[in-house]
Amino acid sequence: MINHVWGLIHHPDREWREINKEHETVSHLYTHHVLWLAAIPVVSTFIGTTQFGWTFGGEEAIKVSLVNGLTLGILFYALILVAVALVGSLIHWMAARYSTRPSRHECIVFAGYIATPMFLSGLFALYPIIWLCALACVTGVCYTGYLLYKGTPSFLGISHKQGFILSSTTLGIGVLVLEVLLALVVILWSMGSSNSVIWHFFQ
Repeated sequence: MINHVWGLIHHPDREWREINKEHETVSHLYTHHVLWLAAIPVVSTFIGTTQFGWTFGGEEAIKVSLVNGLTLGILFYALILVAVALVGSLIHWMAARYSTRPSRHECIVFAGYIATPMFLSGLFALYPIIWLCALACVTGVCYTGYLLYKGTPSFLGISHKQGFILSSTTLGIGVLVLEVLLALVVILWSMGSSNSVIWHFFQ
């Protein structure tokens, strides 16, 4: 797992070739990559929000109780795992017109690896300042897009032009999935709490 993480950050072209050679199964991907890396934003957010609290830049921190934080963390973790499979299924569906269309499980493996920068950006939630977390999220999305553009042509066996079109569509829908995921997390966080992030804007 660690070798692929470093390789995707340091030399993605070579790493994609290595990943393609492995013909990894979805179960192996989840047990050796996704389950571990998806825990980074979940654990970081749990620690940050329960111990330090959300801040909006010099204002009073808004903390989450341990019980609420644990419940939210479990839901957040489950949503991330489902999101990886959904994005992989989306790639499989969009690749239907290509003769070299990979299987659904290969597309899910591909989706799990392109999400690596997003998982790593979750480290910034350890001290959850809104603008800093937003900047980390944008950076993670940008590098995820870069991995997607680099990996799609070789993964699908198509031209770079075709890969660019498919990657752009996948990235756009993937960002939408991310936004929905984050919105669900914030809404869940805010239920039943008078000191939640959402209620802060209406005070």
